[in-house]
Amino acid sequence: AFGVLLCSLVDRSRVDSGVVSTSYAPRVGVYDTAMSHHHHHHGDGGDPCGGHGGASTQGPETGLQYSLYSKIDLDNVQCLNEVKEGSGKLVFKPWEQRLDREKYVDSDADEELLFNIPFTGNVKLKSILVVGGDAGMHPSKIRMFKNRPQMTFDDARATPEQEFELQPDASGNLEYPVRAVKFSSVHHLSLHFPSNFGSETTRVYYIGLHGEYTEAQRQGVVLCSYESAANPADHKVQQQQRANMMIQ
Repeated sequence: AFGVLLCSLVDRSRVDSGVVSTSYAPRVGVYDTAMSHHHHHHGDGGDPCGGHGGASTQGPETGLQYSLYSKIDLDNVQCLNEVKEGSGKLVFKPWEQRLDREKYVDSDADEELLFNIPFTGNVKLKSILVVGGDAGMHPSKIRMFKNRPQMTFDDARATPEQEFELQPDASGNLEYPVRAVKFSSVHHLSLHFPSNFGSETTRVYYIGLHGEYTEAQRQGVVLCSYESAANPADHKVQQQQRANMMIQ
């Protein structure tokens, strides 16, 4: 009874204070191709009241859900503060390669990383998954911005559409739902990782994006410019009119 009462007080205090916490537990699941049923993991990133916090098993279909990487305009992806130029693009890869340790990005001067991610169409983002480095190199926080191309670290000081704490995840099991109402009609996504778990630099192996994709509608006005050719018949009529005027 005490446990139930405590939970009620905690939840009520959140509502009464008017503060919406941006730190919450992700949906936790274990990827297993032999398992098709759902598990509920109590205590693994669950809510404070002992619930499962939306925990779900990531089955074989998860790879299809995280196929938005193929809708990213990779040639124009930017990663600020990367050690090796172009390495930031390498973390966007197929689901089955999420645990590949050969392709990754490391931060350079400090622990911050900023990704500018354009899409080839419009995306309704539903969740995100981040596989980071071991020990203290894993990002500890993510800040998400919608439709703000060419963001810089100065720009990233602005209020994001959403931000939340990350948990170390070297196996790609933690899925973080995002506010769908905030991330509909997304043609550009910026991800700011401001900190990690204590290392001087941050490492990211994989960023998975789950959502719906709509191909961009190309709209334009077709202008037809032409020059009408002279009509010989009109020329004869004009000559006849002039002749009649001279006779009169």
